[in-house]
Amino acid sequence: MNRPPFELADVVRRFGPACEAAYGATLTPAQRQAMRAIAKCRTAVLGGHVEACDGCGHRRIAYNSCRNRHCPKCQALARVEWLDRQAEDLLPVEYFHVVFTLPNAVGPLALQNPRRVYAALFRAAAESLAELAADPKHLGAAIGFLMVLHTWGQTLTLHPHVHCVVPGGGLTPEGGWKSCRSGFFLPVKPLSRLFRGKFLAVLAGLHAKGLLTTEGQLDNWSDPTIFARWLADLRRTDWVVYAKPPFGGPEQVLKYLARYTHRVAISNHRLVTLDDQTVSFRWKDYAQDNAPKTMTLDGIEFLRRFLQHVLPSGFVRIRHFGFLANRGREAQLARCRAALQVEAAQSPNLADLPVVTVVPDRDPREESRACPACGLGRMVIVEVIPRSIHRPPVVGTATDSS
Repeated sequence: MNRPPFELADVVRRFGPACEAAYGATLTPAQRQAMRAIAKCRTAVLGGHVEACDGCGHRRIAYNSCRNRHCPKCQALARVEWLDRQAEDLLPVEYFHVVFTLPNAVGPLALQNPRRVYAALFRAAAESLAELAADPKHLGAAIGFLMVLHTWGQTLTLHPHVHCVVPGGGLTPEGGWKSCRSGFFLPVKPLSRLFRGKFLAVLAGLHAKGLLTTEGQLDNWSDPTIFARWLADLRRTDWVVYAKPPFGGPEQVLKYLARYTHRVAISNHRLVTLDDQTVSFRWKDYAQDNAPKTMTLDGIEFLRRFLQHVLPSGFVRIRHFGFLANRGREAQLARCRAALQVEAAQSPNLADLPVVTVVPDRDPREESRACPACGLGRMVIVEVIPRSIHRPPVVGTATDSS
């Protein structure tokens, strides 16, 4: 994969100070920390090491990663390590993909209350899936599933939604396994109505307890009557719950997870141009059959949009529920395999998944690397470079990543 001409770090270094000057009063500690980390990533500020070929002697510098979860350069290795663990939990059944999306009208409240609103999104979506699946009119079984929060749209606007990966079946009260109908998981219309009701009930409860921040343009929402009227308007609208075609087997599930679980709001490879005033990036217009387009934004506006998607510190964006919940997962999966009459999972070969193995930012200390000069020797670490606050990041630093 070719290295992009510039990176998000370059955008942060160029427009970060102006963005802080414009929006400093509203930036959260997590947003400030994300900008600081991304700006320093793979620069001398974080230290690094010198590698040399044990054959021809070719040398190169590799600076350390920031490891911030919102940095597009730091997700590849974390993704591979996470996928290794998930592969052990896959079942030999059809898997389904369900997406729950919040209406645009909830966006302003989410920006002021991200921890509470996104937790409510997880809760409402998870309870809706579990409740409808347990209904004997539908599946009549206890299911397990994984959920991943995304908050962005293609143009970096706020678009909170959760992607759910669900095995096509569950455990019956008698302990057996009941499979979904082939190619069909649950009806989306009742799922959508259930989701809407549960989410709005959580919001109503939070507001009644005074746990929602409503400032600025939302100032009048502190009035219970006005807030109740807003909730009533949302109840009259259709909410989007989308069930995509089933994945198929475990290998297809891993390909999907590799794309979605450790994604950030924008990747470096979507960036097109950067100048003193603007940033241009590629996006897909879903309304026009995924037509590729380019958008140009003022640099400060670009960063403002990006920072909307920096989650509160410690907020978990990948969660497991039902028989895949962290507590008791091993025992529950053992029950599922016993009901399915299969042995313990055989991990699919990740080498067969190109989306996983193409990892340009993988730490070279984790694996041997051939010398890029002679192609015969191996690059080995010969010197460690300590961190230094006196080495400022340089825009467009051209070193190998680590």
